Amino acid sequence: MAVRAVRGATQIDADDRDQILEATTELVSEVMARNGLSTDDVISVVFTVTPDLTAEFPALAARKLGFHEVPLLCATEIGVPGALPRVIRLMAHIATDRSRSEVQHVYLRGATALRLDIAQ
Repeated sequence: MAVRAVRGATQIDADDRDQILEATTELVSEVMARNGLSTDDVISVVFTVTPDLTAEFPALAARKLGFHEVPLLCATEIGVPGALPRVIRLMAHIATDRSRSEVQHVYLRGATALRLDIAQ
């Protein structure tokens, strides 16, 4: 087993608690499904949000999905002028037999614009 990092991001329409939880749930679920992971495979997850999102911690959605024993951290992205607004990002550290090139990074909704080279 190797330790790998998997990235992902999604965008929401407004700074709304329900939208943050729904979009984060979708993002985490897609990362897990596309990489064939269970919570036992996840070492830790770092969530970030753009400075315009303050209504809820994205980690709450992961806790509701069963990430009870996984260390989770939320932080704010730097406020770069002209950056895509209302974005939730994650970087999950996982234990996997997949090579780096086999790890599936997940970019959803408007966040596909962040990584057109790997967005699904």
